[in-house]
Formats: sequence, structure tokens, C-alpha cells
Amino acid sequence: MSCRNASHAGSWYTENGSELSRQLDLWLSKADLTHGPARAIIAPHAGYSYCGACAAFAYRQISPVVVKRIFILGPSHHVRLGGCALSSLDKYQTPLYDLTIDKQIYAELEATRLFEWMDVQTDEDEHSIEMHLPYIAKVMEEYKTGFTIIPILVGSLTPEKEATYGSILAPYLADPQNLVVISSDFCHWGTRFRYTWRDPSRGRLYQSIEWLDKQGMDIIEKMDPRSFTDYLNKYNNTICGRHPIGVLLQAIAKLKSQPHAPHMSLKFLKYAQSSECMTMQDSSVSYASASLVFE
Repeated sequence: MSCRNASHAGSWYTENGSELSRQLDLWLSKADLTHGPARAIIAPHAGYSYCGACAAFAYRQISPVVVKRIFILGPSHHVRLGGCALSSLDKYQTPLYDLTIDKQIYAELEATRLFEWMDVQTDEDEHSIEMHLPYIAKVMEEYKTGFTIIPILVGSLTPEKEATYGSILAPYLADPQNLVVISSDFCHWGTRFRYTWRDPSRGRLYQSIEWLDKQGMDIIEKMDPRSFTDYLNKYNNTICGRHPIGVLLQAIAKLKSQPHAPHMSLKFLKYAQSSECMTMQDSSVSYASASLVFE
């Protein structure tokens, strides 16, 4: 069995399993279950010292007893990708226990001929999926032999391609035994990110950034993919998981267009910034956690 190494353990989060378990328990204990059981979540993928506490608010909404398959959609940071890609490995390692890739679902996705395959180097270089694995392992701990994962690396998709992949994933989203994890940080602000948008009428820099992020979050909550695309075109906000979010919004739109569509509610539960920008020399990354519930 080929296994992806936990390549960011020891740097982005601790490689000590018992220490990691304690950390995740602590963060989860400080988050309330207010919008569950989640059918999909949006959560950040930075180092845990920056975003671990924020991510807990999304993971707290999961009901592990019902979940059998977990789709993880993460943006590609290192390779140019015009579509989506699947892992060529069998398992993903975490300091807690290894997670098994669902080969049956992979075969179904491959049959669409719209997915390519990552090589091992690309797989292990990428952090956007890996940073969710310890949290998944933690919340699914009591059912560790009863679930599989479906990692999907998402490239720079056009709105049309987001709709195509959204249509493919919509039937999976409709199944209550499935959970979809969307990996995304929000605004990357500062000269080092080549993004310094500001609106002086919104107060201090960090308040201006928060206003900008909240505009995007409000649109995502309305579950309107076209408005989200318009927002990104207007502000160019550096939301690195904008394409995974776009795919989720399109999957929701696809389900909504069907007869007897379920009622869905998408809600952001936590927002944080890595630091508060006060001057143009500062920089920060924003984090937000959300949960989608079928009612």
C-alpha cells in the first residue's frame, strides 16, 4: 500500500500524535455545535498556530456517526492545473492514524474523464489538503475504520468548469453519508502577497480587510455562485480556495435546481486574522469557518 507522508508535520503542526490530539481536543472544546450536522464545511489550511482554533468551529459541526466518506477539495498552490486531480496513492498518513482513499469513488470520478492524477511530489508538496487530515482523523476517531477519504486537488477553474465539477459532485453532496471539506484561507493582504486593497472609509487597515472578507462571506452564505464570481472580479480578493468554494456553490445550485430540492443553510461561524494590519508594511492572512446543513 502506497502512503502519502505527512510532509508538513513537524513544521506546520506538531508531529507528536498525543500532543496533536490534545491540541485538537482543546480547540474543539472551545467551539460550540450551533450549525450541524454539517454536510459540507469551509475551513482554513494555514499552520495550526495561526488557524487551528478557527478551523475547530467548522469541525465541531460534524456528526461522525453518519459520515462514511469525506471529500476534501483543496486549491493547488504549486502546480498549474486547469482542472482537478486525484491522488495516485492509497493512504494519507497523519500523526494520529492513516486515512484510506476511497478507490471506488475515485473510479467513478475517473470515468468522467475530467480528472487527472497528481504525482507523489505534487501530492506531498501541497498543504491545502494535508492541513485538514489531522482534524478529520480527530473528529472521526471513534469510527476510524468506518470511513474513507476522497482528496481532490482543484486547479484554476473557469466559472464554466466550476459548474461542470459542481454537477459531478452534486449527487455526492446529496448523500447524507458524505461530508465535503472545502479548504480555503481568506484575504492574503500585504505587499508580499501583491495585494493591498483598502477602503479608508472602513477604518483601520485590518477593519477594511475584515469588511472585504465579510462581503465575500455574506455572498457565499447566499449560495449564489455567479455573485461570488462577480465579487472576486470586482475586488480580486486573494481567497486561495475560491475555486473549491466555487465548485461547492455550483454543486448546491445544481441540487437547488432539481424538483423536491432540500432546504440548505450555509453559515459562517468564525472569522480570524493572523495579525491586525495597521500600516502598509504589515501583512496578514484571514481565516473563516463555515458549515452547510441540509434541513
